[in-house]
Amino acid sequence: MDTQHHTALTRALAEVPGPLPTSGVIHITLPHTDRFTVVGNHLAQHPDLIFCNQPAALLCPRSQSSQTPVAAPGPQAAPGPSQTHVPDPDPDPDPAPVPVPPGPPVPPVPPGTSAPETPVPLPVAPPPPPAPPFVPLVPPPTAPKPPRPPLPQPGALTPELDRAATALLSDLRRHAPQFTLSEGDIRHLAPAVATWLERDAHPDTIRRTLTDDLPQPLRHPVKLLKHRLTALLPPPLPGAWDLVAPARPRVAVTPFQTCADCDRAFRSADPGCCRDCRETRAHRGEDVRAAA
Repeated sequence: MDTQHHTALTRALAEVPGPLPTSGVIHITLPHTDRFTVVGNHLAQHPDLIFCNQPAALLCPRSQSSQTPVAAPGPQAAPGPSQTHVPDPDPDPDPAPVPVPPGPPVPPVPPGTSAPETPVPLPVAPPPPPAPPFVPLVPPPTAPKPPRPPLPQPGALTPELDRAATALLSDLRRHAPQFTLSEGDIRHLAPAVATWLERDAHPDTIRRTLTDDLPQPLRHPVKLLKHRLTALLPPPLPGAWDLVAPARPRVAVTPFQTCADCDRAFRSADPGCCRDCRETRAHRGEDVRAAA
């Protein structure tokens, strides 16, 4: 026991990469999963032993991706051998496979009976169709606006209608100063006012329709006049014949007649016999002809 054997120590230290400490206990730590034991401090801290938790791993080459053993100085001083640089030791051994617990035992099939059939999977219903896309009821502000309807046009713009429409538009500023129109605006709106006059609208009615209940402030007077002249245009007045109620169609009634044979009343356009008496006469005539 008092004779030191440096063969194992030198071989073990040759597997340690990098420079070795000059003093202290050299600890070589490699990960392991089995075949290990617990060593007391009287051996782990012995001044004449270097300590390795898995000596067999030092005898196999290691890959570059495995964990490199780390040499750490111990608490006590010890003379170290010469420094030697060697390649990395071999990687960790593969861990033992984890045992899979066995499933429940299959009951034996009695003789003369067949094995239970494998249940057939039920058909899976197809997925429901996707919901229709959400369509907002109110269009967004960036949606294109529909074109505005054109201004009404009279059937025949006579000089009298044009003069009356121009005078009515020029007189609006007396009743509402907001409607101080230019000559170009008056010429543009005159045919629409002439359409109102052509449909027998009174000038005062047209003036009140255009100037009453104005928005405050009124920023676009010409646009407001265009809208009211178009959206509030009255229909043409009906004619005299349109106001006359249509005559109800007369139903022809067949008058009553008195039968010449049985005095029974029946409906017919001509006097004579009823249907029963006519059939009786026809039957008697056939008997007379047969007897003859």
